[in-house]
Amino acid sequence: MIHIILYEPEIPQNTGALIRLSANMGAHLHLIKPYAFDLSEKKVRRAGLDYAELANLQEHDSLDACLATVQPNRVFALTTKTKRYYTEAKFEDGDAFLFGPETRGLPADIIEGLPAEQRLTIPMMPGGRSMNLANAVSVIAYDAWRQLNFDMNLS
Repeated sequence: MIHIILYEPEIPQNTGALIRLSANMGAHLHLIKPYAFDLSEKKVRRAGLDYAELANLQEHDSLDACLATVQPNRVFALTTKTKRYYTEAKFEDGDAFLFGPETRGLPADIIEGLPAEQRLTIPMMPGGRSMNLANAVSVIAYDAWRQLNFDMNLS
């Protein structure tokens, strides 16, 4: 299974879109508190449509609590603060992909707490600051699933 971890997400529409994405690809979506919205908000529901019932969604009080529960094989941090492209990684069943809040990204101590080979970035044109969270998660999650041959039995 693929785990998508959103660390303190801020924009409800992104989370709603990722509920829908995770339901459609069988990924497990984990939300790390605090986040800047209520999951019952209209914006989350609208973006997620009726997929919330189909998604494997878990809320966690902290990243440590999430990792203790999930026990992923490896955690990959997605950040603009590395030069290693996600295309250089070989993903495995049970990997987790960690994404930071939309306005500030992952804290430096979390990024630096992972081995360099588990810090990944998505290439962008010079001058680009970052991608939309839902788009970035989609790129990584679908590439991981592709590497796993779109196995429908991962969840």
